Amino acid sequence: MTEKPYIPRLYGRRQDRPLRQRPARLVEELLPRIAMPDPEQGAIAPSVLFTGLKKFWLEIGFGGGEHLAWQAEQNPDIGMIGAEPFINGVAKLLTQVDARKLDNVRIHFGDARPLLEAIASASLDRIFVLYPDPWPKARHFKRRIISPWFLAEAARVLRPGGALRVASDIPDYIRWTLMHASQNADFEWTATTPADWRDPPADWRETRYEKKARAAGRTPTYLTFSRR
Repeated sequence: MTEKPYIPRLYGRRQDRPLRQRPARLVEELLPRIAMPDPEQGAIAPSVLFTGLKKFWLEIGFGGGEHLAWQAEQNPDIGMIGAEPFINGVAKLLTQVDARKLDNVRIHFGDARPLLEAIASASLDRIFVLYPDPWPKARHFKRRIISPWFLAEAARVLRPGGALRVASDIPDYIRWTLMHASQNADFEWTATTPADWRDPPADWRETRYEKKARAAGRTPTYLTFSRR
């Protein structure tokens, strides 16, 4: 009998401190209006979620939503999808969506794995995985989002020429990402000079986590892979 391949769960906290009044209200009222469909109910075609838009980006684990909200504001012609299992992070993004009147954002509150599996093939133009949990202990490596399973799914949902962006301030996680990406024939690392991984892309919004990493003396690295 053939053993089934291991498919990692995408781990994450659900809640930290209780939400304040306004974020709690937005979770109650705004989130249902811009929530992604339940991936357990079948395939999801991003084109039916955004009226008139033709390009779609996905950010997995958007944290406080600074990067996602900025990208949505700078690119009103792009449908931005965010997945986050941490309700406090979801509430922070909702606050920005409400304040900036962003109508090109959709949110999946929960595990990104079923969402990724449900998204239609060749329907995304970019995927962002920014500062994922490094799970530094060897026994927890299987919890890392970057994995053969993830790269296979990312290759499936990205259109040819689409981009996967990964950023981390943990050198071991960068090595891990490059190792796994090099083993997937569907992706090509686009870097040609050291500046390509040392400097952030031109269309980049620094997050609070990134600021903390720099303040602590950790150097971010930016990786971009192209879908062949």
